[in-house]
Amino acid sequence: MSKIIRLAAFLCFSLLFSPYASAQDAATALQQNIQDLKNDVLKLNKNLFILEEDLLFPANTQFSVFLSMDSGKLFTLDSVQLKIDEKVIASHLYTERELEALKRGGVQRLYIGNLASGKHEIIAIFSGKGPNKRDYRRGENIQIEKGSDPQFIELQIIDDPSKEQPLFKTRIWE
Repeated sequence: MSKIIRLAAFLCFSLLFSPYASAQDAATALQQNIQDLKNDVLKLNKNLFILEEDLLFPANTQFSVFLSMDSGKLFTLDSVQLKIDEKVIASHLYTERELEALKRGGVQRLYIGNLASGKHEIIAIFSGKGPNKRDYRRGENIQIEKGSDPQFIELQIIDDPSKEQPLFKTRIWE
């Protein structure tokens, strides 16, 4: 009789919890499907971003300007304004967090766009605090010849301890 009671108890127990187990398996499978779908959406978004950049900024007209700086002991950057052929194309006000990233070696993309082949004048105006915490505003004028290849320019802010002044240099990436 005890065998029958144990068998009946086992059957009741397994009948009670078998729907729970299959529901739990279904929930786990659903969560896995959702995660797979999220991963597919992220991959698709990345591919669409690359395609968008290729369509908006074709290689033959692509033009980018980057900004970098070293330790920034002689100059604390507040803002930068970028002009091409007398037209303002970018301006940026800096936060403490962004300045720290630049001082640690970060490079900021100030501008990406299309620029026709030919001669162009680029003006970068830097504002901030210079030596002795004085207001400091400096402009750099750059003449470039844009060819049919993409062009990348880096604006560098470098401390010059010998003159106790910041240096503003331009580097054209080949």
